[in-house]
Amino acid sequence: MAAIDPLTAGAVFIATAATDAVYVMFTSAVIARKRVPAANWSAVWYLLSSYAVISYTENAFYVAFAALGSWAGAYASLTFLHRPPGGPPVGAAPE
Repeated sequence: MAAIDPLTAGAVFIATAATDAVYVMFTSAVIARKRVPAANWSAVWYLLSSYAVISYTENAFYVAFAALGSWAGAYASLTFLHRPPGGPPVGAAPE
């Protein structure tokens, strides 16, 4: 088994956390039917995810860091976007 580089592991963690955060923002924009923000978030999402994939393909152990980063990104995003039940989606126009 190849040695784990802490810098690469950290970079994969951060890239996947950011990827999931951006995915949540993308989904929110889609729900709010905001085309330009959804398209922008989608482009950023693919740029970040491609870095993570390229980084951990040389050593499958990095997938664990990707999974942890993915969880952290989604959790942080949903914490930031928390709305009371029954409220409008984030980005929806006020009534």
